[in-house]
Amino acid sequence: MPERSSGSRLDALFALPAAAVALAVICNILWGTAFPFIKMGYRLFAIDAADTPSILCFAGVRFMIGSLLVWVFGSALQRRPLPMPRGRVLVQCAALGLWQTAAQYFFYYSAVALLTGAFGSILNCTQSFMGVILAHFLYGQADRLNLRKALGCVLGFGGVLVATLGNHGGGQARGIAAMLIASAIVACAGPWNKAVTHKADSFAVCCINLGVGGFALAVVGFALGGRLHPASPAGIPSLLYLAFVSAAGYLLWALLMKNNPVSRISVFGLLIPVVTVLLSAVLNGEPLFEWQYLAALILVCGGIWLVNKPARRPALT
Repeated sequence: MPERSSGSRLDALFALPAAAVALAVICNILWGTAFPFIKMGYRLFAIDAADTPSILCFAGVRFMIGSLLVWVFGSALQRRPLPMPRGRVLVQCAALGLWQTAAQYFFYYSAVALLTGAFGSILNCTQSFMGVILAHFLYGQADRLNLRKALGCVLGFGGVLVATLGNHGGGQARGIAAMLIASAIVACAGPWNKAVTHKADSFAVCCINLGVGGFALAVVGFALGGRLHPASPAGIPSLLYLAFVSAAGYLLWALLMKNNPVSRISVFGLLIPVVTVLLSAVLNGEPLFEWQYLAALILVCGGIWLVNKPARRPALT
């Protein structure tokens, strides 16, 4: 019997329910660290909230470095250069990068500059139940929305509403709109990413996704007069960490989406605000013990539990 390729071994690992849950948790913890590190990065690079061109430069350089990291790690794991797709599949990967990376993060990075970490991340978790609902319409019986999942989505959305009470997140309306648009883009990108990774190597898809999207952001940012000069020695390490988060997070997410029902993976995005609230308090001095945040996190975690609770098997007679 021929030896299984590294790609098939990875697919088998990511398809195991226990491994999928553990890796989904790790992936979303990484993404949960991104929001506070981005805000800290703005401070370390002396980027003002109104300086959109420099914000785009910061995002673009981050994702291009992330693309390089994916290529290096993927090539090392497979012991050969990544097999890049060609023709129509290559075009699809590039288009995915313009949508999932460039379009999403144009709105996401704008929102980060206008919202506190706690409020922004809780608002961003709308992508999780958007993904669950979208999967129902795209995959039907294979990933259907039942009463239990619907209640989980309602709880998660309730957490978002509680977080916005009294606007304690300190967010501007423009920032709220930008974050909701970014969340919708992520939800729509999930099934697209799932389809593309079945046609090409997952590492190559992530590499092109991040590289094309990051390049587009950087070109627009520098063309509009943006700049990227660290005002502190800690600026470069923070940028490199964010590049690692984008590389590891996107790769884990793509492999999880490829080998699991979309709803099972999407809902773990509800963990992101838990990590973000805690780190925002530590790194950026934001309030931690606001009752709105605590209540929102309880509702969000309840939603995660409901959506992933195994269906009860009928008793044997």
